[in-house]
Amino acid sequence: MTEPLRVVIAGGGTAGHITPMIAIADALREQDPATSITAVGTALGLETRLVPEAGYELRTINKVPMPRRPSLDLLKLPFRFSAAIKAAGAILDQTRAQAVLGVGGYVCTPVYLAAKKRKLPIFVHEANARAGLANKVGARYATGVGAAFSGTGLPGAKLVGMPMRGFVATMDRSAMRESARAALGFSAKAPALVVTGGSSGAASINAAIGAALPALSAKGIEILHITGRDKVMLDAAGEPLTAPGYRQVEYVDSMEQAYAAADLMVARSGAGTVCELAVAGTPSVLVPLPIGNGEQRLNATDLVAAGGALLVNDAEFTAEFITSTVLNLLLDHPALASMGAAAKAQGRTDAAAAMATMIRTGLGHSAPPLTSRTES
Repeated sequence: MTEPLRVVIAGGGTAGHITPMIAIADALREQDPATSITAVGTALGLETRLVPEAGYELRTINKVPMPRRPSLDLLKLPFRFSAAIKAAGAILDQTRAQAVLGVGGYVCTPVYLAAKKRKLPIFVHEANARAGLANKVGARYATGVGAAFSGTGLPGAKLVGMPMRGFVATMDRSAMRESARAALGFSAKAPALVVTGGSSGAASINAAIGAALPALSAKGIEILHITGRDKVMLDAAGEPLTAPGYRQVEYVDSMEQAYAAADLMVARSGAGTVCELAVAGTPSVLVPLPIGNGEQRLNATDLVAAGGALLVNDAEFTAEFITSTVLNLLLDHPALASMGAAAKAQGRTDAAAAMATMIRTGLGHSAPPLTSRTES
């Protein structure tokens, strides 16, 4: 009888890294419930809440970002990085890991290098259209590499799509619509706009929505504004912003409800968001993050080209744009229906199972065919 796998999964910081990591862990457990899984993150990211809530053990190591200019922190970098590799190695030894899966982020590079030192198989999933530095390192030594988008440039990458948890991958937007709208405070028939800048929020999107709020409310648009952690919108008196049909929250745990309830979603084009919008078939206006290496614009390319989303530059996402383009779209039901169908056609739902199978077969374990799987 084959010994159950012991896998260390690494990633963290934002939901964009944590969600696919947990989805792959779920798929590994689905293929063999005896699989032992330990997650590695930092003590500062959302993983401290999301990983335990998903039922997995979390171990933490120190975050070691690369300083962007000469400083004392830059001088300390080699020592901090060495300590992080040592800490990651201790976790691999304590858990008797047989393989490592990384999904990107600061925590992954030390884990990859500790695994390489121990000659452990490394598996990588890259969520963005342009690979990050950590996964570029990991892919050099990897037994298997999966990617959500083509063109990442990672050696040997296989296009598998975005791993997502079963309740998102199998969601039926139409069937969920009524209950989701009720759960999120929308009325039955009013046009529903959901706005999110991701788990950390987006100050520029928030400000534009705040400025356009009177015009949206005047047309009967109902809005769920997911502002992001510690980004409460305030009015001129310093009180939380209010308006008819407007509700703001910092975070929503059940994003599948948001996808189902929304007639239209405004969002950053993080990889996870783009792929989940496609699976759900939710029309969207995507506002790529204006900083970084441009991966968010690339993430949106296929969905926009297919007609499932509109793309607008961050600097051009203004109150004027909202009161013209966004408002008009919210009131155009045929256009929304067409966008939803186009988005749905882009969705891929089997990425988590594909990554789990890659890991199991890469280690010489059998895996059930994808058609025999039932989503959890």
